[in-house]
Amino acid sequence: MSLYYEAATVLTNPDKAGGSLKSRIYKKEDRKSSPAQVFALVTEASKWSLVLKEVIEKSGLLAEERKLTPILALLLTHDLLVSKNGIAAPTNHVLKLSINRHKARLTAEFTKARIRAGFSTLEALKNAINDEKLESQDTSRKIPLYPRWVRVNTIKTTLANQLLTTFAEYEEVRDLGQILSASSRSKVYFIDPNIPNLIALPPKADLGRSSAYAQGDIIFQDKASCFPAYLLDVKPVDGDVIDGCAAPGNKTTHLAAIISEKTSQTHPRSLSQNVIAFEKDKIRAVILEKMVNLASAEHIVSIKGGYDFLATNPDSPQFANVGAILLDPSCSGSGIVGRDDVIRMHLPDPQSGRSVGPKASKSRKRKRDQKKDHDSQLSPTIKLELDESIAEETPVNEDLNERLEALSTFQLRILTHAMCFPKAQKISYSTCSVHFEENENVVFRALGSTAATARGWKILKREHQIDGLMSWKKRGFWDNGKLGNDLGTSLEERQDVLNGCIRCEKGTEDGTMGFFVAAFVRDDASAQNGFKTNDVRPMPAPLDSYEEHDYEDDEEWDGFSD
Repeated sequence: MSLYYEAATVLTNPDKAGGSLKSRIYKKEDRKSSPAQVFALVTEASKWSLVLKEVIEKSGLLAEERKLTPILALLLTHDLLVSKNGIAAPTNHVLKLSINRHKARLTAEFTKARIRAGFSTLEALKNAINDEKLESQDTSRKIPLYPRWVRVNTIKTTLANQLLTTFAEYEEVRDLGQILSASSRSKVYFIDPNIPNLIALPPKADLGRSSAYAQGDIIFQDKASCFPAYLLDVKPVDGDVIDGCAAPGNKTTHLAAIISEKTSQTHPRSLSQNVIAFEKDKIRAVILEKMVNLASAEHIVSIKGGYDFLATNPDSPQFANVGAILLDPSCSGSGIVGRDDVIRMHLPDPQSGRSVGPKASKSRKRKRDQKKDHDSQLSPTIKLELDESIAEETPVNEDLNERLEALSTFQLRILTHAMCFPKAQKISYSTCSVHFEENENVVFRALGSTAATARGWKILKREHQIDGLMSWKKRGFWDNGKLGNDLGTSLEERQDVLNGCIRCEKGTEDGTMGFFVAAFVRDDASAQNGFKTNDVRPMPAPLDSYEEHDYEDDEEWDGFSD
């Protein structure tokens, strides 16, 4: 039985692995338990850790079971006292025997802790913990206004069907504010007015174990993350679509769903309009493939796993039918709500309940050294991000200005490369960043590039955007200090560009993360003559060459999530 040992290893992190909880679980090559089991055990135990810490310390468990670490004790006590299925181990397993020996004492201390907290029943305590209403010793953190956004996967089902099945017991509300203030057990939903087939649920709504989620009928995807594919407004006449930075796959499958809907309405699928999804990291490409298959989009999406979009030759015959490109490249991730979403596991004191015998007083130095060694291995509280909410974000490990300069240079490069595809007529560019340098700055620099002027690329003006996004109020802004005035554009042209840029803010009544998106369209009449691809950059490397990137891995175990 490896579940508890594997969960403990993920938390103690002896290999000093970076990344989130999900990343660590996924990267563990010798893992025998399912990722979902390990993730569920750790996250659920962390919710109860303040209560269980007290229970374990008062019971004296660690004093009598010297082979149990504080983490193992916490995980086992959680399953013993809280889990419906109890300890996930054979009856004679050493861990199960070690915890069962203290079942009566642990249960008694658990009851006392519940009564001291003011809850008459276990169910009342569970509800308080799930709603994060239990008073804690931990410093409280501000939780942004952020509903659980759910996109209905129209490749497999319809919004109407899901409202009659998955959400049959739910009541529709007309105001998103009612969703934001609802408890996790409130069965209410709000149909989004901007993005089709998107609904909002209460922030703590748990559909992770629903059949609709596990089967890919519904997809957890932030509202703002749905903007790029929807703004691109792909039609059958646009031909194939490239997703240049595809993993983990939410935007890719959203593109596929839009294509599936529109071709079924106006054209037969025999037209074979496809999404070409690039992911240069081979491990992340496996995740992308899993997501695409779960969404039943494999007949629409062609995955280029291990291939770098920047290494493609735009003039290659295989891209002759590419009319639209979606780009959501690596960014700072400064707009991500998920950065505030961390587990905090409070560990019991390993010395609790242990008496100091005669021998201990004779060796104080050894005792101090042992305590020092122990404290260096374990922290009273483990803090760990649950997941990389946007898989393309980069780690925050260097000077902000230097990082933004490097990121914006890369973002400009990938955007101008997309502008070199000869048949492309549409491009959407997005980031999960709030910084001007990665957003409007890149847009203006791209519009002034050789690639844009030679091909006739312009911003998609607000009045030409698809209805649901044309009405979005938050638009781009100008920062004189970070981009010079010598752009060769008039104030009117500059304002047109800014009005064409869409921004989302986190922690507002809109219920989105921080996000930016802009779209570009071709005006062949304004294109310069004599343009060649290598006017912009040297001819790219062969398609099968790629560079390793520094993205952190991400996986959602049974379905999709941002």
